[in-house]
Amino acid sequence: MKREPGMKALPPAPRRPLSVLLVLLALAALTIASFATLRLQWQGLFSADAAATSMEFLRGFAPPETAPAFLWKVAGGIAETLAMSALGTGIAALLGLALALPASGRFGGVGRGFIRLILNVLRSVPELVWAAVLLIAAGLGPFAGTLALAVHTTGVLGRLFADTLENESPQAEAALRINGAAPMAAFFYASLPQTLPQMMSYTLYRWENNIRAAAILGVVGAGGLGQMLKYHLSLFQMHQAATVILAMLLLVALVDAVSFGLRRVMTR
Repeated sequence: MKREPGMKALPPAPRRPLSVLLVLLALAALTIASFATLRLQWQGLFSADAAATSMEFLRGFAPPETAPAFLWKVAGGIAETLAMSALGTGIAALLGLALALPASGRFGGVGRGFIRLILNVLRSVPELVWAAVLLIAAGLGPFAGTLALAVHTTGVLGRLFADTLENESPQAEAALRINGAAPMAAFFYASLPQTLPQMMSYTLYRWENNIRAAAILGVVGAGGLGQMLKYHLSLFQMHQAATVILAMLLLVALVDAVSFGLRRVMTR
């Protein structure tokens, strides 16, 4: 392309580090090795018999159950699922913020490493496993599901909050400390207002995820729509199961839209 008179030449594109190329090559090799080692039966998946069996199974769900009494039960399951996700996320946000303070290094390197180890353990175990363990202590029902969501989400939000606190600008808090403010007072008046919108964005996003997780936790008897779905599928009541599945899809779509709008408002 011909350069106009007076225009400055663009600088040459930066060279990619060798480490980036090596990582990309390693990922490509891993992907190829995965396809080569796994026994993926593509022919069976896309065969005419598989398509016919799938269509016959899906036709069993139509039409969804629309009896008023059953729809009222589904509405109760929706409310229970929402309550589980909201309460679990709220508890996790408070505990995550409390653990994020030492995890961000505010109380020394030893405390930072120890708390981050705890957060790693909490978020490494999936919600379904936590629910299966907590059902032994809390029994069947939404209480165990709420605790499972809270425990796992505490590990996730604690790590995200800690990283946010580590990456925020320290000048405002340092200025208050220099003028005699106590450490926690400087944190609440300087650092927290800077990081709160990002923390709220993380919390809302995890609430979206917990809606989906709460719908699945019912598989192990933790209440909500998931427990209703497991019950009707186990009895081969496909019409009722179809209504529950549609309620799950509607609930997730609604919460996604509300959470997206709230995140846009909080991060402006």
